[in-house]
Amino acid sequence: MTRISIIIPVLNEVEVIEQLLIHLTKNSKNPNQLEIIVIDGGSTDGSQKSIQKFKNVTLLHSEKGRAKQMNLGAKHAQNSILYFLHADSFPPKYYDQSIISEVEQGNLAGCFRMQFDSNHWWLRLASWLTQFSWRACRGGDQSQFITKQLFEVIGGYDENYIIYEDNMLINELYSRKQFTVINKKIETSARLYKKHGVWKLQYHFWSIYIKKWLGASAEELLAYYKKYIAS
Repeated sequence: MTRISIIIPVLNEVEVIEQLLIHLTKNSKNPNQLEIIVIDGGSTDGSQKSIQKFKNVTLLHSEKGRAKQMNLGAKHAQNSILYFLHADSFPPKYYDQSIISEVEQGNLAGCFRMQFDSNHWWLRLASWLTQFSWRACRGGDQSQFITKQLFEVIGGYDENYIIYEDNMLINELYSRKQFTVINKKIETSARLYKKHGVWKLQYHFWSIYIKKWLGASAEELLAYYKKYIAS
């Protein structure tokens, strides 16, 4: 039977992680067939205690860095489909059935459409655009499913990238023509946009995208992110 391992990297996500773990079980078609792995990168806010309340969840510990955390989760995963999920993104009802159905049809990797938990017109437009297959409309907030076999062939997430690691994997999948968008919506938090302002943050995201397109290194992208977004 085809089954899914859900892999969630966290760092100080105490405000959302319990809600997400409840959501994953409640909205699964077959919750008893899920494997849920949370990889903590050194939280200091009580996230680990919140995760340990859930007996059906495996908690792993890793160096900080989502690529490292997700690769560790994939290494421990027992099932044939890996589903990488951000802690503030909530998949649609019966998300597991939708993913399994795509894989059984031969679509070995992909994501869901996305909607932000915001009514700002630009974020609503950005969400609407995620229904299309264009590479520019992709990002980690849409989540990522991929067969474990294909993930291992690619070599997993590139741990040289502290940011943009999702996009590097997505680029590889697009180059292999192995990417599909499921026509159901995952809801993700707009908290970073609320913190920095929609236009300011969007400008910086576009800048990172263009810098990478022009050949910027992983270190240069991280330096930019730390200066303008993480600060």
